Amino acid sequence: MRDFGVGFGYLVQGQKWVGRHGRWFGFGLLPGLVTFVLYVGALIGLFYGADDLTAWATPFADDWSSPWQGVLRGTLTFLVFALGLFLAVITFTAVTLLVGQPFYESLSEEVDRSRGGDVPESGLPLWKDLWISARDSLRVLFRVALYGVLLFAAGFIPVAGQTVVPAIGFCVSGFFLAEELTAVALQRRGVELKERLGLLRGRRMAAIGFGLPLTLAFLVPFVAVLLMPGAVAGATLMARELNGETDAEPTDAEAGAGAPSGA
Repeated sequence: MRDFGVGFGYLVQGQKWVGRHGRWFGFGLLPGLVTFVLYVGALIGLFYGADDLTAWATPFADDWSSPWQGVLRGTLTFLVFALGLFLAVITFTAVTLLVGQPFYESLSEEVDRSRGGDVPESGLPLWKDLWISARDSLRVLFRVALYGVLLFAAGFIPVAGQTVVPAIGFCVSGFFLAEELTAVALQRRGVELKERLGLLRGRRMAAIGFGLPLTLAFLVPFVAVLLMPGAVAGATLMARELNGETDAEPTDAEAGAGAPSGA
């Protein structure tokens, strides 16, 4: 459990870092706000269109008498919207990181700079960085989906399915959320997805300690926007430890309140 506290500590440190570097906090909010607006628009569209979608998908129920037609289509409409909401929650971080790749790379680099020493750079063109991020995000989401199917099936186990299984589900989500966030810093260091997962499995409780509180907080959509800059900063600090890096002197004070270019 000590490592759980270490992971949570990096999350807190990241929020403190952006709190001390206010311009970087505002800079890091932009991708989350853009993604949030897009997701809200999509969910509003789904909310108003879900009943038409279920009516189109169930023509066989057109001649059903009341209340069975309403029960069937009402249930399916709820499930369609619930599925859309679930997909929005599990993909929000990946999409935000993809949309904000240049923003979060700059923020992550500034965190590295504030710790002294060299600032690793991928040396790749932006389009290739975006391609690698998108490819790795899809691979991670595929793994999350596999765990989701297994946990959904386990949810039918009496008692454990309603208590232990949801807790495991949140821990799994927290682990993969930590992977997505640390990828911003580790990808700049040339660490591939397979190696990143190996590093995090070696510090599994630290990864869960970092990602689990975020997973719970991200259930409230706008909270996710507010916490993203600090989450990227904290993930960079954790990535430095996972990669065996130490701080140089002087640290934060020398970097001061470095401002993002153009901010």
